[in-house]
Amino acid sequence: MTCMLRIGLFLGGLLVFGSPATTLRAGQGGAGDAVQDASPAYGYDAHGRRDPFVSLLARGAEPRPPTARPAGPAGILIGEVAVKGVVRDRTGFLAMIQGPDKRTYVVRPGEKLFDGSVKAITGDGVVFAQDVNDPLATVKQKEVQKAVRPSESRSR
Repeated sequence: MTCMLRIGLFLGGLLVFGSPATTLRAGQGGAGDAVQDASPAYGYDAHGRRDPFVSLLARGAEPRPPTARPAGPAGILIGEVAVKGVVRDRTGFLAMIQGPDKRTYVVRPGEKLFDGSVKAITGDGVVFAQDVNDPLATVKQKEVQKAVRPSESRSR
C-alpha cells in the first residue's frame, strides 16, 4: 500500500518539512527514499495585469545587438544632423545636411533618415518628424526644427 505522507525530515541539522513535491511512501522509511512528484514550476498568471517581476526598462526583451546603419542620409540620426544650407530650385527647397562623419548630403521633403524623415524645408531651416521610441508615450512622432547654422569659417 503506497500512501502519501506529509512529514518533516531532520537532515544535517535542518528541519525540512515535506511539501506536496517531496513525499515518502508509507512503509518505506529513510531520507534516501524521498520521491519527487512531477509538479510544474511556479508560473505567473497575469489576468491582464503587468508582470511585476519584469523590468520596466528592459520590457522583458533580450538586449538586441546594435544594427548596422545604412549608408547615406538613411543612416543618420536626427540628433546628429547639422543643417549647413538651404537651396531653392524649380521644384521647391532642398537642404544640405552634414552627418557625424562630416559628409554633406542633399535632402528633399519626405526623405527618410534613420529615426524619422524630413517633413518640411523652409528658407531658414528644416523641420524633421522624429519617431518616438517610447512605448509609454502618447505621441509617436515629434517635430524637430533645425535652423541653418553659419559655418565656422564665416564667423571670423
